[in-house]
Amino acid sequence: MELVAGCYEQVLFGFAVHPEPKASGDHEKWTAVADFTHHAHTASLSAVAVNSRFVVTGSKDETIQIYDMKKKVDHGALVHHNGTVTCLKFYGNRHLISGAEDGLICVWDARKWECLKSIKAHKGHVTFLSIHPSGKLALSVGTDKTLRTWNLVEGRSAFIKNIKQNAHIVEWSPRGEKYVVVIVNKIDVYQLDTASVSGTITNQKRVSSVTFLSETVLAVAGDEEVVKFFDCDSLMCLCEFKAHENRVKDIFSFEIAEHHVVVTASSDGFIKMWKLKQDKKAPPSLLCAVNTNARLTCLGVWLDRETDTKESLPPAAEPSPVSKEEQSKMNKKESGDVVQEEERQSKPNTKKCAVRGDGNKPTRGNSLVSTKKRKVVEMLEKKKRKKKI
Repeated sequence: MELVAGCYEQVLFGFAVHPEPKASGDHEKWTAVADFTHHAHTASLSAVAVNSRFVVTGSKDETIQIYDMKKKVDHGALVHHNGTVTCLKFYGNRHLISGAEDGLICVWDARKWECLKSIKAHKGHVTFLSIHPSGKLALSVGTDKTLRTWNLVEGRSAFIKNIKQNAHIVEWSPRGEKYVVVIVNKIDVYQLDTASVSGTITNQKRVSSVTFLSETVLAVAGDEEVVKFFDCDSLMCLCEFKAHENRVKDIFSFEIAEHHVVVTASSDGFIKMWKLKQDKKAPPSLLCAVNTNARLTCLGVWLDRETDTKESLPPAAEPSPVSKEEQSKMNKKESGDVVQEEERQSKPNTKKCAVRGDGNKPTRGNSLVSTKKRKVVEMLEKKKRKKKI
């Protein structure tokens, strides 16, 4: 397994993790060894996503860079967005979904690296997105004060919910029966069957990242040194522990044989791995820590697995995972909120045009482009901007 983390200093770090046999009576300890650094971006990294073969990173330089974890080489760049890439999510090994400050959500074929759909998702920035475990629905939030539900089978908007403030995080639970929406320091817990808020968790500081540890337990990191575990039903804090010396920027959880692990990344430069106890009221124990000496922004874990059970998004022939009864419940008006069905949709962009031109003037397109070509594109675009000024 490998820890991967992006930073303000434009670098992607990779650390190989080696579990060590536990001696009797000793605390279990793992070691993390520096494996690679990837210097493909020209601005700070803002998002990272991992599947069984690739790590992709988004940046303020408006590109998505691809790194091949098997060969440990640069695999090129995707240059469709015109704005900071804010969120990246893989679904299995076949599809990648990206969101950016240009308001677009793009669905990519993660084998041919072609843009299958490009949807104008929000009037402002897309700040976060989350894919339902079934692969048929997605949620997104943006700076237009809306929470949007997407039908990924048909590539269109299903519902729009107006919220009172701009949300910056949305996350499905592992079974997809609930989801959370984060606005500054407040975490609204929604139930899928009613599409209404069942409760609100309030953190002392702004929330920077959340991850579900189970269907009911949520780990919360924020602009503080501690990580907290909350029960989404009782809304009570189960436990909190000091994880870092500075604010925690990102948090991630995964399960491997006999281990449920939480990984944290902080502005203090450290990435730490924690072993969860069966009782979530007990703080986890530290497995390992590694210092990157960088200001970390985003985090992922690459597990060297041959196959992934979630191979691809479902075909259009399959029914939506939400029943008609549930859809009608989701469509009901709530006090102070408006939920409406999207009636008109602009046709998604399904062109598969590569970045090409006359050799000296490559243009933005929907397919994979080498890092060298991408840098030429950026240089030419900067010159054009200067001429206009």
